[in-house]
Amino acid sequence: MTYKNIFFSFLLLSFSLSSQAQVYFTRAGKISFYSNAPMENIEAHNVAATSIFNAQTGQIEFAVLIKAFQFEKALMQEHFNGNYLESSKFPKSTFKGEIVNLSDINFNIDGIYNAVIKGILSIHGVSQNIQAEGKFMIRNGQITATSRFNLAISDYNIKVPNVVRDNIAKVVRVSVDLAFEKMEKGYKK
Repeated sequence: MTYKNIFFSFLLLSFSLSSQAQVYFTRAGKISFYSNAPMENIEAHNVAATSIFNAQTGQIEFAVLIKAFQFEKALMQEHFNGNYLESSKFPKSTFKGEIVNLSDINFNIDGIYNAVIKGILSIHGVSQNIQAEGKFMIRNGQITATSRFNLAISDYNIKVPNVVRDNIAKVVRVSVDLAFEKMEKGYKK
């Protein structure tokens, strides 16, 4: 059983899967970040984020393996994993929170719904309360979600050496794109 499957199983256990629960999940969520800096822009993509949410309670959780971020340049990826995020020491990032305005979203009616999500984001061994805006799109029973927000790297104790300080932006733009599947009663991985 892989680390990802173990973590996904843990997420499942943390949710109440009663017969009426409307639980949705993905194992192929897309999370990317973009850093605009004077010397060089830095962009990375991860297409293996795991997420689960309960449409009745608004609970939502994410897990992202740090080493799964892909960069255009191998050296950037090496520095990201070794020097900045220390992915051997801190292998994953997690988010656990809730949809604040759940009553404004009808997951049974097609449309685009604005969402406010708050919770605790953990990166690099540091946990911070965050709040972000996003959208849930419902079309023919399919649910997708998007969010764009900024994170200050200093909030997560990510150190940038003085020699490259001007090459790395202090704030990165994070993008989240998810296509959820409904979890059927009696789901087995």
